[in-house]
Amino acid sequence: MSKPYLEITYRQGKAFAAYLYLDRRPGDASARTERHGNWIVDYARDGRAIGIEILDCGVAVDVAAVNRILATTNQPAVAASDLEPLRAA
Repeated sequence: MSKPYLEITYRQGKAFAAYLYLDRRPGDASARTERHGNWIVDYARDGRAIGIEILDCGVAVDVAAVNRILATTNQPAVAASDLEPLRAA
C-alpha cells in the first residue's frame, strides 16, 4: 500500500486544481468517475477510489467528508496532514 499524496497544479502563480492520489495497484486506471460537489472521484474497475480531483482549491477541503467517501470504497482514511498543502496554496 502506498501513502496518499497530493499534487497541486498552478496557473499564473495561483493554485488551479489538485489531485489526491490514493492507493493504487499495478494496472489500475479510472473506470468511472463520480462528482461530489467540488470534487471528482476516480474509481478503479473493482470500485475502489483511486484518486480525488479537487476542482476549487480556494475552498477548504473537509477531511471528514473525504474520509466518508473513502470508507464507502474500502480505502483507508487520509490524515488532515495529507491535505495540508492546500492551505498554503
